[in-house]
Amino acid sequence: MSDPKSPTPPAAPEAGRATPLFPRGIRSFVMRAGRTTEGQARAIQELGPKLILPFASAALDFDAVFERRAPTVLEIGFGMGDATAQIAATLPGTNFIGCEVHEPGVGALLRRVGEQGLSNVRVVRHDAVEVMQHMVAPGSLAGVHIFFPDPWHKKRHHKRRLLQPPFVALVASRLAPGGYLHCATDWEPYASQMLEVLGAEPALANTAQGYAQKPAYRPLTKFENRGLRLGHGVWDLVFKRR
Repeated sequence: MSDPKSPTPPAAPEAGRATPLFPRGIRSFVMRAGRTTEGQARAIQELGPKLILPFASAALDFDAVFERRAPTVLEIGFGMGDATAQIAATLPGTNFIGCEVHEPGVGALLRRVGEQGLSNVRVVRHDAVEVMQHMVAPGSLAGVHIFFPDPWHKKRHHKRRLLQPPFVALVASRLAPGGYLHCATDWEPYASQMLEVLGAEPALANTAQGYAQKPAYRPLTKFENRGLRLGHGVWDLVFKRR
């Protein structure tokens, strides 16, 4: 008779399926409540067929997706899309793919894209970990943006943080030589962990002695401006693929 206190052994993997890279189920998103406005829904309906890329198990052909050849940057968790649209407008010669599952955020970004006539933005409504694994070819990205990911404040929840060694290694493998990973957070303990994890990845090199100055292309959000007025810090980290 088995010991009732012993842990249940893990189930054997299904035939033909590889063992997952992230067995703890690390995800790039946290499900949030929120109402999609009429304008956001209309933007999804009108622009979604062209600008929302369906999740697939094959790597994207960026040249075909954007109908041009240009450096491509992947953003993970763009929220309501304010910064994404501003960066895309500032850098029209760069392609941007944003990963976000929150419908109001997707609608808000597409609405801005339509209003500003941006042609260099696409969206994938799927977990960015799986997008990075399956839809991005090794060595194909010019950059990756991860701005203000959920810090999971409680110590027992730290294992849920996105920026863990296996994921950082995956991101590094998708960057072209000289490509960059730019992270930003307003939670100092998470910034310290980011610095440690990124610094331990042999494929990446820090562009600064510790934290980086905020790159000019990253705009200050309303939330960030409010925090800075209250004396809260913001930490940017920029690492490059060796």
